[in-house]
Amino acid sequence: MILISIIEFSRLLYTHNALTDAARRGARYAVLHKQNAQDCVRNVVIYGSYIDENNGCAPTGPPLINAIDTATINITHRGADTDNDGLADTNYGTNLGTVTVSIENYRFNFLIPYFRVQLDMPHYTTTLPAESAGEEPADIGGTP
Repeated sequence: MILISIIEFSRLLYTHNALTDAARRGARYAVLHKQNAQDCVRNVVIYGSYIDENNGCAPTGPPLINAIDTATINITHRGADTDNDGLADTNYGTNLGTVTVSIENYRFNFLIPYFRVQLDMPHYTTTLPAESAGEEPADIGGTP
């Protein structure tokens, strides 16, 4: 029983760390790419990376976290709308906004024989400011 408890606690700790890292990885990808790349952000969270096939995103392998799906991942862009198009100007940052990636409602399944229990994990949220990463920001209301 002690051995099974150690294994299950290790799985729980791995899942906690993987969810934390997945939210950070998704937020980092989101601040470096255009706002409409949400499918790619979700693939980065779930699979760790993506393959760009004709300007789309495809998974690179099995999910890094068991039983995670796109319904648990929320992506929120916040920032100034300097061109009045209804979208926050977070394309290549210009340090006007932030991106928040959160993983919510994830349930961890213990694999203890005859004792099937699910544990609701906390919400994992990462917010990062937009950045240009060496790209020159677009003209914002004047000359660059």
